[in-house]
Amino acid sequence: MHRSRVFALLIDTPGPEAAAAAAFWSAALGAPAAPVPSEEQFISLHEAIPGLVTAVQSIDDTNPRFHIDIETDDVEAETARLLALGAIPVSRWLECRTLRAPGGHLLCVLPVHSDPEVFNAGARSWS
Repeated sequence: MHRSRVFALLIDTPGPEAAAAAAFWSAALGAPAAPVPSEEQFISLHEAIPGLVTAVQSIDDTNPRFHIDIETDDVEAETARLLALGAIPVSRWLECRTLRAPGGHLLCVLPVHSDPEVFNAGARSWS
């Protein structure tokens, strides 16, 4: 058995447009924008969606999009579960797995990043 939960909503934006996108979403959602130390590709939109990390992510691709991150206590098991549901693998980066869901949306599976009490309160169990 493993557990997982939606951890983040990422606003993927071509690199040259990331600052303008962050300023727009900050104003639109009433959330302060701030760079994430040691992860320069992310600009956090603090508490834009309560309980969910929300950020603009600078990408090399020219296609803007949204994607979600799913955090889990077992990356391999959660990846296998999502593949069995019809997702296809796209790439791996460190401990993260990028998948494409039916319909074409990207999602990432990553180890638990939130505080243990937040993860435990919101995670669903899978067998």
